[in-house]
Amino acid sequence: MTESQTVYFSIGSNLGQKRNNLQKAIFMIGERIGDVTAVSSVYNTPSWGFESDDFYNVCLEAQTTLKPAEVLEQLLAIEKQLGRERSLESGYQSRNIDLDIIYYETLVVDTDQLTLPHPRMAERKFVLKPLADIAPQFYHPIVNKDTRNLLQETRDKSEITKLPIKLFKNKMELFSDVQFLAIEGNIGAGKTSLATKISEDFNAKLILERFAENPFLPNFYKDKSRYAFPLEMSFLADRYQQYMDDTNQFDLFKNFMVSDYDIFKSLIFAKVTLQKDEFDLYRKIFNFMYKEVKKPRIYVYLYQTTERLLEQIKMRGRDYEMGIDAQYLEKINRGYLNFLRTYPQQNQLIMDVSELDFVNKKTDYKTILESISSFALQQRD
Repeated sequence: MTESQTVYFSIGSNLGQKRNNLQKAIFMIGERIGDVTAVSSVYNTPSWGFESDDFYNVCLEAQTTLKPAEVLEQLLAIEKQLGRERSLESGYQSRNIDLDIIYYETLVVDTDQLTLPHPRMAERKFVLKPLADIAPQFYHPIVNKDTRNLLQETRDKSEITKLPIKLFKNKMELFSDVQFLAIEGNIGAGKTSLATKISEDFNAKLILERFAENPFLPNFYKDKSRYAFPLEMSFLADRYQQYMDDTNQFDLFKNFMVSDYDIFKSLIFAKVTLQKDEFDLYRKIFNFMYKEVKKPRIYVYLYQTTERLLEQIKMRGRDYEMGIDAQYLEKINRGYLNFLRTYPQQNQLIMDVSELDFVNKKTDYKTILESISSFALQQRD
């Protein structure tokens, strides 16, 4: 088994969404090179060697089994994927992402492709300052001085400002910071499948709606007008009790919570199924309960076309769902979208997943995770 090696990187950005550029690069380094074990604070730094907008700079530590040349190859691929176009022109230029290897253990390398340690690191305060956050006592193998001494002695007197920005080592940390994520959607949208996958991959406490146990549900699909009110009241009581129990009990062995429903769905379905006088009574009871429940930090709504929903409902083969028609699904969908117009904009993420198969295709699942991650980062702006 190949032993892991410690690598230190410097990353910077001065174009576009600088914080997001850095965070995406960190995630990709963790996925392609090795576990990111430390990330420095973020520093605003003036451009070095040319005139341009200020940079955001950080340093990070990672553990890798790749050889130095392989690490460099991956860095170049990450830069390209994130949109950096390297120019043949000489001199420094603005860039949306810039990735450099500072140290690979204490290895000394001098080839046409790679020089280690980075040959100009001691001249650059924007490297030494963040590096001192995570490796203050790491010794330069050639000059035999640690990061703190190099920082004190550098001739670079640039004004560098520490920013109140947090970057995450991996998506696990990011989702943990979210604390509570709710996945919602129409019947058959895939909310339970997605919530379950996220809980398994990111060590989350999974909160699933126990809808199948409701004794009124099969009868409701046969005779909606007769069983609508007892069904909705039964759902409300069950959801309220379960939601209070599950969201108020923090699991010390889990990083965050993810649910396949939000209790507000009770009001959405009731609005569709109940008569006006029944709904008015129902809403009074609901409003009293809703004040007491924990609200999700991020509310993800999975939108699917009605045709796709009907296909997936048919595929999962629940007998009591076979009577669901397109008109009912469209009413539910409109109810959700009307609700989201009243929901805080900064907390809602609407995703059209009609063309995605996130259960069977890893690329589609990754696309959804990227969207949720980007949205979570925007919340911190």
